[in-house]
Amino acid sequence: MISNPSRHCTVELHALPSRIGQVRRIVSAQLRHWRLDPLIDFAALGVTELLSNVHRHAEPDKRCTVELVLLLDRLTVSVRDHDPREPGVREAGPGDTGGRGLRLIAAFSECWGVRPQEGGGKVVWFTLSAAGEHPQAAAAADHYALRRPTVLTASSPPPAEVSGTPQPEHARARSALVG
Repeated sequence: MISNPSRHCTVELHALPSRIGQVRRIVSAQLRHWRLDPLIDFAALGVTELLSNVHRHAEPDKRCTVELVLLLDRLTVSVRDHDPREPGVREAGPGDTGGRGLRLIAAFSECWGVRPQEGGGKVVWFTLSAAGEHPQAAAAADHYALRRPTVLTASSPPPAEVSGTPQPEHARARSALVG
């Protein structure tokens, strides 16, 4: 189900491998419709990573909701599932086949976080700038190797205080809306 294609899109699904590819195509089409083509690769990669986490780890079921919200100059991509356990960033060894997704999302997103969902479950989200400052894939890869991820939870301070770098006052307000 897709709702209101103007500035908000919601897709409900079971996080099965075949569905993940379909949602990636829906996200790409929606961002093309909003004329946010430079964000497509990053949003599709991020939603794939988050849905893969639901597929691998969520219990008691794989039902989830993907939501895209474009507010001002920020795109927020979130995945809500029914498992209350929060994901963790971990160090993946060279031979590991998993464990890199959240670190990768931290590398290309402005910020990301986790918040509990009323009635159980959680929402994992990340934001991308829609203001024309789009990182290149190589820059994201370099950044990925060097940056510690900024993880925001329900009890975290606003992003400016978490990251230690000053941000414009309006960035806090946006983060408060999505976090």
